[in-house]
Amino acid sequence: MTQPIATHYAVWPKRLPHSLNPPATSLWHNLAVSALRYPSKPALVFFGRVWTYAQLLAQAEAVAAQLQAMGVQAGDRVVLTMQNCPQLIVAHFAILRANAVVVPVNPMNRAEELKHYITDPDAKVAITTGDLAAEWAKANNALPAGQQLAHLLVTQFADALPDDAPDMPAAWQDWLRTQHPLPVLASGTVTAWAMALACAQQPPAHHRSPADLALLPYTSGTTGLPKGCMHTHASIMHNAVGSCLWGNASPDNVSLVVVPMFHITGMVSVMHAGIYNGSTLVLMPRWDRDLAGRLISQHRVTNWTNIPTMVIDLLASPKFADYDLSSLVSMGGGGAAMPQAVAQRLQDNYGLRYVEGYGLTETAAPSHSNPPDAPQQQCLGVPFISCDARVVDPETLTEVPQGEQGEIVMHGPMVFQGYWKRPEATATAFFELDGKRFFRSGDLGRIDAQGYFFITDRLKRMINASGFKVWPAEVEALMFRHPAIAEACVISTKDSYRGESVKAVVVLRASHKGEVSEADIVAWCRDNMAVYKVPRVVQFVDSLPKSGSGKVMWRSLQEAEQ
Repeated sequence: MTQPIATHYAVWPKRLPHSLNPPATSLWHNLAVSALRYPSKPALVFFGRVWTYAQLLAQAEAVAAQLQAMGVQAGDRVVLTMQNCPQLIVAHFAILRANAVVVPVNPMNRAEELKHYITDPDAKVAITTGDLAAEWAKANNALPAGQQLAHLLVTQFADALPDDAPDMPAAWQDWLRTQHPLPVLASGTVTAWAMALACAQQPPAHHRSPADLALLPYTSGTTGLPKGCMHTHASIMHNAVGSCLWGNASPDNVSLVVVPMFHITGMVSVMHAGIYNGSTLVLMPRWDRDLAGRLISQHRVTNWTNIPTMVIDLLASPKFADYDLSSLVSMGGGGAAMPQAVAQRLQDNYGLRYVEGYGLTETAAPSHSNPPDAPQQQCLGVPFISCDARVVDPETLTEVPQGEQGEIVMHGPMVFQGYWKRPEATATAFFELDGKRFFRSGDLGRIDAQGYFFITDRLKRMINASGFKVWPAEVEALMFRHPAIAEACVISTKDSYRGESVKAVVVLRASHKGEVSEADIVAWCRDNMAVYKVPRVVQFVDSLPKSGSGKVMWRSLQEAEQ
């Protein structure tokens, strides 16, 4: 059965086109053009220190020249791993300026994991911060000689800090101000950031086209090692420009950048979109609710892309009344559903309609987003600009009727080219429908009568309890309504009678600890959901494991249970 693809255009923002013709240039030109237009405008703010667009451009060109001196050639993959800081943006655009490919890596990885990010992309150069450099050297030096890095470029957070940073959380002082000694590479060189900034050579002529590879972010699946997602300048450009249009951006935007820029959302929808737009980016290296409150107040932040747990945490701060959020005009994010009660509080108290979106590393962040003027709560939104999204039967790959559950699939210019050196995985991830190449998301969902998409869960996360299919995301959304529950993650647990039963791992609000028992939660669930969905087991924990991008790592809890 063929669905009416254009149903969602009834709620489509009238000011927006249905598809884009983004600039036919490389991503580097976005910085070059913004520096030409706004040379003296603040591009980056880091604990009060400001980089203008002209300064950002000059530093990126100097580092690009240093990369060329290190032997980086067109198409080479260069690893970049650090928490949010100005050097990350400088290095990212320097790699692009040098006609190379950015390989962003989560800085939380340890040596054994890092080996894969050296050998799989065949990287010979990596850029990192001093606190991580020893771990990279340890990973590198354990590899066979022919697979090792040739160069490691190391910056210290202190390279970007002002002498006085009164807003810095006390717990971060040692982390950010320590000057770490440079490690030794077994068969390569280690270069300090200051030397790269002082490079007097000219960078190479820039000649990347929209079809050239620009980005190789890695994504993990249910099995095997992480796979590199091949993104061209065109796929990233499309969603950077689309994000600006969708959010009604202007060059006067001031964005709080706390979602990590090593992750696809922060990289594309915040960093690349902001640089294209000529925005001012106020950087946070990690999440701290009171620092966020102060920065929004001080810098009159207008736009904040986040994950719902950040908003929940900020609203729970004892100092929340001290912060002025009146400058905010746009707030949204993804990665998890925003609890309805929290979204309603934002709308009632601040006039902010939280705009949830959806996307994957393979789709350069947004493939779906809620219309800013008509967002639905706990909803993926409608297909993003230029995106054709459908729901299909995961086994037959034919479209299912509206309202029925199936696998969400996408076609559009934001979709990646395939997995690096993984032709079999690439072939499995795509299929043809109506003459188009669709990507299989692995997420289950449905479409309502207006064309809004709602996620059910990961394809492989379903719990089968005596033949009843339980979708954890639905149970979690229901449990969020309990006044004592701050966070919840639902997994399966073995059951000798039912095969599988539902288990909930719960973080209680501080105000309710000691007052609510596991049995109380189960009883409440019995009153609020179908009996087959009710958790048979509830476990209280102090915190849930989260990835570097802030998503709850349900798989680690599931594996521990098994």
